[in-house]
Amino acid sequence: MGRAHASPDAIIIGGGHNGLTCAFYLARAGLSVRIVEARNVIGGAAVTEEFHPGFRNSVASYTVSLLQPKVIADMGLVGRGYRVIERPVSNFLPLAQGDHLILGGGLERTQAAFARFSRKDAEALPGYYAMLERVADVLRELALRPPPNVGSGVAGLVDALTTGRLLSRLPREVQRDVLDLFTKSAREFLTPWFESAAVQAAFGFDAVVGNYASPDTPGSAYVLLHHVFGEVNGHKGSWGHVIGGMGSITRMMAEACAEQGVEISLNSPVEKVLVEGGRATGVRLASGEELRSQRIIANVGPKLLYGRMVPPADLPDDFARRIQGYACGSGSFRMNVALNRLPSFSALPGDGEHLRAGIVIAPSLDYMDRAFVDAKAHGWSREPIVEMLIPSLVDDSLAPAGQHVASLFCQQFDPKLDWTPEQEAAAADCVIDTVEAHAPGFRASILGQQVLSPRGLERTFGLIGGDIFHGRMSLDQLWAARPVLGHADYRGPLKGLYMCGSGTHPGGGVTGAPGHNAAKVVLADKRWRRG
Repeated sequence: MGRAHASPDAIIIGGGHNGLTCAFYLARAGLSVRIVEARNVIGGAAVTEEFHPGFRNSVASYTVSLLQPKVIADMGLVGRGYRVIERPVSNFLPLAQGDHLILGGGLERTQAAFARFSRKDAEALPGYYAMLERVADVLRELALRPPPNVGSGVAGLVDALTTGRLLSRLPREVQRDVLDLFTKSAREFLTPWFESAAVQAAFGFDAVVGNYASPDTPGSAYVLLHHVFGEVNGHKGSWGHVIGGMGSITRMMAEACAEQGVEISLNSPVEKVLVEGGRATGVRLASGEELRSQRIIANVGPKLLYGRMVPPADLPDDFARRIQGYACGSGSFRMNVALNRLPSFSALPGDGEHLRAGIVIAPSLDYMDRAFVDAKAHGWSREPIVEMLIPSLVDDSLAPAGQHVASLFCQQFDPKLDWTPEQEAAAADCVIDTVEAHAPGFRASILGQQVLSPRGLERTFGLIGGDIFHGRMSLDQLWAARPVLGHADYRGPLKGLYMCGSGTHPGGGVTGAPGHNAAKVVLADKRWRRG
């Protein structure tokens, strides 16, 4: 038995950004809160660490857009130094035969870039952007609302009617767009809009980010949409680099929590959720120490919480079976590299604004599909999908003068593979070869590297199957069905046990929305019990 410990009003498992957000709102409302974090640094997957002597980078999550403006304001992040440098252009895609496509920099400029490939695509762009923005506004409206919970009586019915009225007020064409985005593949969705392979790739890339799937997989269009409903500095759909890396966000959040009296315990991995009489009553740490509280709030994924931390005998049979079938594993392979010089791309040599964009090596939907098929057959793609960012170009705190760090976020690596060190090294070579083919000399410029396979992401951050979203973002695992139909309101099947991570609505990304929404539910339950 572990030793006794003073009981806070709430214990939060995991100190990622959603756990910190939830803790802040609970503490601000007067609850005593303790966060228990497995690692020796706060922040979960949003951390900045040195990976090679003198070189620091955002280790896992690496770019910002989806963080909720309300969370930024409430936690006073701007006053704490939160500063985001927007990309001058969105994406740079090196293409075959030395060609390239640059997306962003304003509508007219993007249209001119598209017109080199298809006049029709250039003309279609304003309508496409308008359609996406209409649907993204729906997501923004729903992001900070707990979804209606099936089977939760009158309260659930009221929530469903409220949401139903919101959706019913949408014009019919927007309702059709919502349906298409939630059900169609990225290729099916994009093909009626655009005919050029390069233009389709520019938009289709977002559909496979963190998604172990082909752009031909039904539902992949939604993942495309999920990446565009954020904003940076008030500019909708923009992405940028936060000065100090992603760890600066969670460091500032931890400061806000500390000011509200939140206790943060590092090096405190949770081994088990304690259950008595169908109610969560505390947690047992790996050290054997037991902590008690009336409220346990998990900022870990549903697969980790209910598959490893909660004894199966304490779960309803159907719920346990559903969680066993909960799809988890995004096929992402993350690398950070220290460079002695900037890469120079054959399609656009030298420095320039394109190096401050997202550099996407995925020249067509067919390329993306082959990468997925190859990964299923071989374990990883020999020609993977790679996005490179070079944050040291706008943040000189990350690398020595004249040198650089690059984030490589790569897709189509089997999350079910054992991922031995030899396999990780071979896959990393494929990534470097892929970049080298477009930027000769890249390999020779590497001074050091950090490699995180899907298994490495799981070992380091508790992301089961390396899933950066805490679970597949498909129609059967979204909104009122995330993570399981009947438990979409951040409450689990055990009394006193809540969820506040990306495995709940509205899903993955550094948003803070699940943490915000879960806190609202916990506080509502507290008021109800008091009443």
